[in-house]
Amino acid sequence: MQVTYPETTGQYWTWRDYQIHYVKAGDNTDRPPILLVHGFGASTDHWVKNIAGLQDDFEVWAIDLLGFGRSTKADEQYSGDLWCNQIHDFIEQVIGRPAVIVGNSIGGYVTLATNALFPEVTRGAMLLNPAGGFSNERNSQDKTTGRKNFLAQALQQLFKRDFAMWLVFKNVHRRGFIRKTLRNAYVNQAEVTDQLVENIYRPACDPAAPRAFARMFQSPPGEPVDVQLGRLKNPLFVVWGEKDPFVGDPLARNAKYEAYYPKMRSAFVNAGHCPHDDAPDLINPMIREWVLGLQ
Repeated sequence: MQVTYPETTGQYWTWRDYQIHYVKAGDNTDRPPILLVHGFGASTDHWVKNIAGLQDDFEVWAIDLLGFGRSTKADEQYSGDLWCNQIHDFIEQVIGRPAVIVGNSIGGYVTLATNALFPEVTRGAMLLNPAGGFSNERNSQDKTTGRKNFLAQALQQLFKRDFAMWLVFKNVHRRGFIRKTLRNAYVNQAEVTDQLVENIYRPACDPAAPRAFARMFQSPPGEPVDVQLGRLKNPLFVVWGEKDPFVGDPLARNAKYEAYYPKMRSAFVNAGHCPHDDAPDLINPMIREWVLGLQ
């Protein structure tokens, strides 16, 4: 039987003349606030199970990154730095005190980078199947030669063309494609609901979404994960859905994180790329226990 989660009323914050959507639940100011940051193509809607499970114990916030969800689909130069600055300013101007940030996928990379760059507004980073590459991975890509290198360069040039990206967007902006991708990304197939598909489909209907999508793929890569880990001073907890089809072998990825930040904590759960939504009954207690330990 599917569980129905109560909707949380969203609000808007003006940032750099853009409208940024966020939600807030819970009012326990005796504990660190929690800020939830979604992955690529997702939004605050992807955290409803976690907000419902944590709001009795914490002040819980979730935000739509610029270009996603109900936030403005800006014709902007998207980058990890842009989103990190958005998160920094949101914590400083709206939350008003340092927060523990929990991020999934690209939101995991943004969470790590924000903690590394702005320790004054952060209390810790919890990464759920984070995106982002290491320096040695990029170096090995740079050394590709011949046909592979030619094809890679050709694809890069193609993705710089708005029309090509519009065609890609039109293909992925279909409920059937979204459902198929989610079924591949989730272990618990019962969690791939019509509502989840709709929550991802709806923001892509914004007339400005295709242009924002193209701009994201035309952006330069952010700093490598090892560079961010080299700056980090805050507590770090990395949780891996061990059946993630997207980020590579979670054990190998985790070993790389540990090599650069040995004092981190890590865990593995029976889930896919989005463990917070795939297995909330496992993730919510982890978040609760870890944040309480940071007090």
